[in-house]
Amino acid sequence: MNKVVLLGRLTKDPEVRYTQTNNIMVASFSLAVNRRFAKEGEQQADFINIVAWNKTAEFVSKYFRKGQQVGVIGRMQTRNYDDDKGVKHYITEVIAEEVYFADSKKEGQVDTTIDATNDFEISSDDLPF
Repeated sequence: MNKVVLLGRLTKDPEVRYTQTNNIMVASFSLAVNRRFAKEGEQQADFINIVAWNKTAEFVSKYFRKGQQVGVIGRMQTRNYDDDKGVKHYITEVIAEEVYFADSKKEGQVDTTIDATNDFEISSDDLPF
């Protein structure tokens, strides 16, 4: 089984490109994921490269920004290539299959939704969950 679940902060805005052959959108970004156990008083993080394709890439490019905390579910993938000097490079990255916002609501910010059946606003603070 190859399944990766990450929670971290974007180190920079996602980079978007399109494949040459099929013009498919690809978004690449990096997450700083805190290590659970570190020396006392120290915070350590791993910087993990993420690649999103198609609709997931479109979502990431529209809504993800540097510093946001996000969740990613995907699979680990490795690849390698030889550069123009003949040096072999090995790459390990996560292919995003699902992405989520993970930041808590900012203080003073009120999320509202419209209840079309009753024609009034409901605050998320009023909801039982």
